[in-house]
Amino acid sequence: MNKRLQVDEWNIIEEGFQADNQRGSESIFSLGNGRFGQRGNFEEKYSGDSLQGSYLAGISFLDKTKVGWWKNGYPKFFSRIPNAPNWSGIHVRLIDEEIDLAMWEVESFQRRLDMKEGISYRDFQVTSPKGNTLKVHVEHVNSMANPNLCLIKYSVTSVNYNGKISLVPFINGDVKHETANFNEKMWNILRLGTSNEYAYLWAQTKHEDAQASFAMTYQLFRNSKEITTRPIRIEKEKAVGFSAGSDIKSNERVTLIKYVAITTSLYYDRQQLVDQSVAQAKEAKAKGWDALIEGHKKIWKQIWEESDVLIEGDCAAQQGIRYNIFQLHQSYRGDDPRLNIGSKGFTGEKYGGNTYWNTELCCVPYFLIASPKEIARNLLLYRHRQLDKAIKNAQKLGFSDGAALYPMVTINGEECHNEWEITFEEIHRNYIIAYVIVLYTEMTGDKNYMAHYGLEVMIAICRFWSQRVSFSQPKQKYVLLGVTGPNEYENNVNNNWYTNYTCVQTLKQTITYLEIIAHEYPEEYNIIRRKTSFQYAETNRWKDIIDNMYLPEDESLGVFVQNDGYLDKEMKSVTDIPENERPINQHWSWDRILRSCYIKQSDVLLALYLHLSEFDTETIRRNFNFYEPKTLHESSLSPYVHSILASRIGEIDKAYELFLHATRLDLDNYNNEINEGLHVTSMAGSWLAIVRGFAGMQLENGTLNLSPVIPNQWQRYIFNFHFRERLLQVEVTKNGTNIQLIKGERITLKVNGKEMTIE
Repeated sequence: MNKRLQVDEWNIIEEGFQADNQRGSESIFSLGNGRFGQRGNFEEKYSGDSLQGSYLAGISFLDKTKVGWWKNGYPKFFSRIPNAPNWSGIHVRLIDEEIDLAMWEVESFQRRLDMKEGISYRDFQVTSPKGNTLKVHVEHVNSMANPNLCLIKYSVTSVNYNGKISLVPFINGDVKHETANFNEKMWNILRLGTSNEYAYLWAQTKHEDAQASFAMTYQLFRNSKEITTRPIRIEKEKAVGFSAGSDIKSNERVTLIKYVAITTSLYYDRQQLVDQSVAQAKEAKAKGWDALIEGHKKIWKQIWEESDVLIEGDCAAQQGIRYNIFQLHQSYRGDDPRLNIGSKGFTGEKYGGNTYWNTELCCVPYFLIASPKEIARNLLLYRHRQLDKAIKNAQKLGFSDGAALYPMVTINGEECHNEWEITFEEIHRNYIIAYVIVLYTEMTGDKNYMAHYGLEVMIAICRFWSQRVSFSQPKQKYVLLGVTGPNEYENNVNNNWYTNYTCVQTLKQTITYLEIIAHEYPEEYNIIRRKTSFQYAETNRWKDIIDNMYLPEDESLGVFVQNDGYLDKEMKSVTDIPENERPINQHWSWDRILRSCYIKQSDVLLALYLHLSEFDTETIRRNFNFYEPKTLHESSLSPYVHSILASRIGEIDKAYELFLHATRLDLDNYNNEINEGLHVTSMAGSWLAIVRGFAGMQLENGTLNLSPVIPNQWQRYIFNFHFRERLLQVEVTKNGTNIQLIKGERITLKVNGKEMTIE
């Protein structure tokens, strides 16, 4: 466990300043509100190692692709959410010194993230090289009530300094994206300016022409009394700000409240961006800190009332699950189908802020069950809006007739990944999009989305599978050659079991819903037929593939085989790897990894998880016992899946161990990569490990089933969930299960196989 962080049910607390862990702490203490976010950077100057990161949802930059060996089908650009102008800076200057924690002596230091109210706090005492000692208290809020507002309260108390102190709030547009392919700065400054009351900076991303305006104003207090000063206005080539000063004596305090409004071309006319940002900053100042904070707290109170999970008797698990829920809601508001969830959210540059299949695997099921259905529906609409580009992506690879291959990595729907084994071969990502369309339909009982949008997507995906399979004469079966499954520690394999199996499932589910929609929504069905030029005769080939797909299996072991050739490897256990060689992707050569039996995440077990009702307990047990010892869990998508399966086969201690791994992956830095940002999209998996794992939630033939178990470490756990316009609460204790209907009409469900009606 990460000993730097205290275990607390509602707070993330770090005691003591450790410069060598600064990047990791910046990730942990990241803040967002679904429209923008930033790493937990210091407001004041810091000359030590840091990743200064601020990001705007939906604002992207086309970074020219950089590859050593170009292949047909590679994209020309890699989309990124660019590091945005730094809007949160506040420098602190004495007569001839400036606070810098890398240069001053840090005598005490604490930062605390209050997850209940969504406020970041920082307190420290520092002494300058000249012996001046100051105490600093910082409160930082990205408003959930007004998604355009960032609020910072910065207080400096003198311990022994007497003299002039200046607080310098600024906006800096001269920023660098650390992982840019060609070291290119990504923003042009269109205009900037200041008055005595406000400052603004209007910027535009190069190539993409997305725009944003950042405006700020401030209040200055001395010992809690607001003071009026004539600030020094700062206007540089790419930065604006103020220098607001006051005299200060020992035990006196100076406080600056910074109000920042951020408007983007995603929501406002370009010519109105500056006026809107300035007006909203001034309006925020007029409302004042207290009123704005109360509005922000109210939204978090509403989120927690609906989404909180109570775990009694296990503080580490309680802290972990709340942290993950907190970060999910900071990253995605669910009100705009143009937006998705980057794998790192607003916490780092890795993966470029792009959408991966992680969203459908983890986040759609979370928001579908934990929130009103409209949030998950918007995530589905994001993919439907990009269907035309998915068809074009497939065309680039030689597919035709409306076949769609959704991109592995994207912001705008175009593939922007350029590693052949992923770009061309990780075609399994197509399935998870079809899977969540079906999941949404079955969990909500609402076929409208399927009739108007979902079926169109599924037809296009089926056309891809129909063209992608080959017929093997020796096997007299359909096969899928040259693929990479979810387990990226095996590349360019034949007949990956997960990919073959999920290909079949897509075809089966689409045929089922073609018949349902044709019968129940004939008008919409005919619209889709005309739009896609669909002929029902296409399903004849689909049915042939369903009946004759090759699914590798070893009858002597009683397991499904990961892919052709996997059993030729030397079978070892993860325990055979020395600890100092983990994670292996940071110590072994890629050749060595590919030749080993070790699995980043198990493809077979993932398919079993997605289709639990299709397999009996013994089948799951045999496959789990075979693959789990070989699985490294060096993918953030892996531990929660294994935890759910362990719960299903009664291995509760193992399920708890894997749940804790999934839940505290970032807080405890399991994979030694927290400096790159958080694993935001996979955080939803820890919630699923409770609801689908320990609580055993499963939909079978339209009836919801619960088969709860409870880990030995817990006294009880409580969670809420949505199901078909109802909100229910489940409480599991050592003595049994209680279910309450909080909202909606009566419902009949099963608990441990026994049917019961909840009023």
